[in-house]
Amino acid sequence: MSMLNENAKLSVAPMMDWTDRNCRYFHRILSKHTLLYTEMVTAPALVQGRAFHLLDFSACEHPLAVQLGGSDPKELAEATKICVDYGYDEINLNVGCPSDRVQSGCFGAVLMKDAGLVAKCAQAMREAAQDVPVTIKCRIGVDDQDASEILPAFIKKMKDSGVERISVHARKAWLEGLSPKENRDIPPLDYDLVYLMKQQFPDLHLSINGGIKTLEEALGHLAYMDGVMIGRAAYHQPYDILAQADRDVFHKDVEPIAREEAVLAMEDYIGRHLENGGKLAQITRHMLGLFASQPGARRWKRVLSENAHKEDADFSLLLEALPK
Repeated sequence: MSMLNENAKLSVAPMMDWTDRNCRYFHRILSKHTLLYTEMVTAPALVQGRAFHLLDFSACEHPLAVQLGGSDPKELAEATKICVDYGYDEINLNVGCPSDRVQSGCFGAVLMKDAGLVAKCAQAMREAAQDVPVTIKCRIGVDDQDASEILPAFIKKMKDSGVERISVHARKAWLEGLSPKENRDIPPLDYDLVYLMKQQFPDLHLSINGGIKTLEEALGHLAYMDGVMIGRAAYHQPYDILAQADRDVFHKDVEPIAREEAVLAMEDYIGRHLENGGKLAQITRHMLGLFASQPGARRWKRVLSENAHKEDADFSLLLEALPK
């Protein structure tokens, strides 16, 4: 657990439709030590649907965590066993997603209303996971809950169930009245409350998530927290967040990979993807932000966006799109 705790000093948040295996492979080229997460995979999809392809990953993606969604302890335990057999380094339970389909399935942020059930789920998952750590990603509360009361009570329940690491999105989730997109921006951030949780639970590994836009901001949070989880900024400005992380967050004696080198490092992976019937756009859509704020960034995005979906598109398109 200790080594993974070190990796968890910086992590890329699980994001539906974004952090798929192609995205994670690219992110791993930029940072060797940042903890990566899958998109949320529902326990029913694995246990009932046998959709094991959702768990596929490349060996180089380690350290890698899978995020599960669900609310049935037995089903989550079965899904956890499957994920452990697949070789994931961590199993994470989603108690933070506010989407409509998550609510209808009785998992995600709505579970903040039933800490006892979450504790049962976590305990069942821990028993199934053996030595693989089970972690939680949550919000500070939902709807009209008093976050200053509900969050410490929730974290204590998780601690009592044996959970040792929790990532806290420092916003409430409003399950009525706000869309999932609005839930990412409108509820106010309360970093101070999350900092207070670290003071109250010093023996837990706590990461802070929500609204963190730069690596410099992440380093600031690390003065108070054990870890920082970054979502959209890591996706839209992957180089700015991840390329310096091994040096600045993990204190490794390495220089950041150059943007152009990161492109070249994708050649073999892209070749295998195309040979297996994949499309170039399935990979390049995750790379559009590589040159964010750099000269030539607009052309890079335009060339890839307009051409990567074409039948004959291959790695040479990336070379064509490179800023001159």
